[in-house]
Amino acid sequence: MRRLAPLVLLAAAPAAAQEIPPSTPIAVGNEVVPPKKVNPSLPNIRVVSLGGTIVSTAKGRFRYQSYDKPRISIESLVDRLQPEIGDVANVSILKASDIGSQDITTEYLHDLTVAIDKTLADPAVQGVVVTTGTSVLEEVAYWLDLTLRSDKPVVVTGAMRQANTVSWDGEGNLFNAIRLAASRKTTCFGTVVMLDDQFYGAREVTKTDAVRMDTFQARRTGTLGYVDEDRIRAIHAPARVLACHKPEWATPFDMGRIATKAIPRVDIVYSYVDAGGEPIKALVDAGVKGIVTAGTGGGGLSADQNAARKAAIARGVLFASTTRTGSGSSYGGGPGVLPGGDLLPQKARMLLQLGLATGKDEATIRSWFLTIGRPDFNLSGNPEKQW
Repeated sequence: MRRLAPLVLLAAAPAAAQEIPPSTPIAVGNEVVPPKKVNPSLPNIRVVSLGGTIVSTAKGRFRYQSYDKPRISIESLVDRLQPEIGDVANVSILKASDIGSQDITTEYLHDLTVAIDKTLADPAVQGVVVTTGTSVLEEVAYWLDLTLRSDKPVVVTGAMRQANTVSWDGEGNLFNAIRLAASRKTTCFGTVVMLDDQFYGAREVTKTDAVRMDTFQARRTGTLGYVDEDRIRAIHAPARVLACHKPEWATPFDMGRIATKAIPRVDIVYSYVDAGGEPIKALVDAGVKGIVTAGTGGGGLSADQNAARKAAIARGVLFASTTRTGSGSSYGGGPGVLPGGDLLPQKARMLLQLGLATGKDEATIRSWFLTIGRPDFNLSGNPEKQW
């Protein structure tokens, strides 16, 4: 896999839109932009900025799909929230390398987790807000949900419109994300996504429209809650809250113990009428260790794809079966095929990738797909039937 430059901190930038120059790499976490003013009675929230539309500019006030080169700094964006944000939290900034969604890699996400883990381990920090591009926001959020060690609030946000447009949503989204993290209502929820005054579980949320403002939805599971000014209402919770403050709350995917080079390549193959098996064979020949299939209906593949999958399993490749429909579950999965349930293909890919990175056997990874991959409230005391 292509190696991105290490996660780095950037020097403070002026408030006006500017060309952000290439940065000089320094150790992550060695430099933090402190709050302008500290109120000891308020929680301390750290913003980690990865770039994206929220700090981008457009070629005109109404040209929402036409990006320009100048960017605004995350410091200037936080400053714009003053003085009101100063009544909500003490906001510090850890500014990561400003990259486009298309440049985010597994290596980058590994380093991001390590950096945020270090931040959350600081007793003086009560929560983290991550800003990133919306194109892969759901994947960034789910990766963090699977890998972060702390049960402190982590909120991911972004924007659909640029900072110099008349209907820029980034300012409000960031304010509400900080407000949500500062409330600590999502303690033990794992990572959540906050846009458009609503917050969602990282596992369920997805971008449903390329350009509309209300693009983020949680499919059939719905929102976790709402942020209406200072009224924060949590309606639902992820099932992992049952293990709140217990060792079993954390997943087995500790990036402090898993080296970047141990995380294998996993790809996705889409099914459709007359789909050939050549893409599966080509990926296996290229050395992939896992493949997620986005199948028809409950996970169906064409005859040629089924034959190619069988041959790939014989060569040691592990598969996860998901559906291309966007909702509903794929329950099928014999030897070499894990049931992806209602995980979206791009999220099943991350779970399979991390499972393989641990070096555990198929049975163990399968158990993770049936638990971590499909969290469920079960207070009956009766063991669940496995798929």
